[in-house]
Amino acid sequence: MFLSVLRSETAASPERMARALAGLRAYQAAPREERSDPMPAIHRAGRVSLRDYGGTGRPVVFVPSLINPPEILDHSSESSLVQWIAAQGFHTWLLDWGSPGSADRDLDLAAHVERLLVPLLRTLPEPPVLVGYCLGGTLAIGAAAITPTAGVATIAAPWHFEGYGDGRPALAATWAAVRPAAAMLGLLPMEVLQAGFWQLDPARTVAKYEVFADLAPDSDAARAFVRLEDWANAGAPLPYAAAASLFEDCIANDLPGKGRWVIAGTPVDPLTLACPTVEFVSLSDRIVPAATAIGLADRRDLGMGHVGMIVGRSARARLWEPLANWIAALD
Repeated sequence: MFLSVLRSETAASPERMARALAGLRAYQAAPREERSDPMPAIHRAGRVSLRDYGGTGRPVVFVPSLINPPEILDHSSESSLVQWIAAQGFHTWLLDWGSPGSADRDLDLAAHVERLLVPLLRTLPEPPVLVGYCLGGTLAIGAAAITPTAGVATIAAPWHFEGYGDGRPALAATWAAVRPAAAMLGLLPMEVLQAGFWQLDPARTVAKYEVFADLAPDSDAARAFVRLEDWANAGAPLPYAAAASLFEDCIANDLPGKGRWVIAGTPVDPLTLACPTVEFVSLSDRIVPAATAIGLADRRDLGMGHVGMIVGRSARARLWEPLANWIAALD
């Protein structure tokens, strides 16, 4: 899949192709750092768990996307948003969606909220603040519509899926091609979703490997690139119903944006939630363009990319500190 993108993007430049391939080889051969063990899973609902990052006071639950592992919010000791929030005086939890099996095939996005996320939130001693990243922000909004919540913050979370614009036909074609196999498996492999992401910005996909080819293998920049790419290229499959809900209900028909996404009999409208809300929107994101944003009254625009908001050098000033200040102001 990557080679297909590479050929189309560098057809007129053999030099660029050679450089990107050199970067790809360097990435494949790069040494990997040992990752620390995950924090303990204190509460469970099926395959899903809440991992305790410590801290005191108000519970703050980070809800990652169903796509890619939750470790992006605990990327390294130097760039862990959840560890930093815990150090600010909040009892911090990270949701881990686990790895679905064939028995999960009928769990669509609404069922993930109603049957997995909300039961875990209700195990906490008081209604938590939810911080949802990417598709996790979409699901966090859904949870806040059906269970008491102290507040919801979303980070690069899509809601108006019509905002994908010209990218929607390519995503629809991807789903049409893989849907029969996904239906047979009961799961959609993460690699298919990755290929869809590459189609949203193929030039950037190739360019990052060209840049990596010039990095010193033992540099901080090279190590950070490898950590981030390993995260981006990993992830559990999606249950078939969740994939169908994402591609059909959301991307094709924009049910959330049209006010027609229903969870537990409740239409979900982020503008009428009973709790305080804030959204952080990237101005340079292609995976979740600004045009897909919710449109909350309290909106913070960031000139950073999709994962840059979590692990970039300026993330603390642009996202982490404003987020912590907003949570503190809820008291």
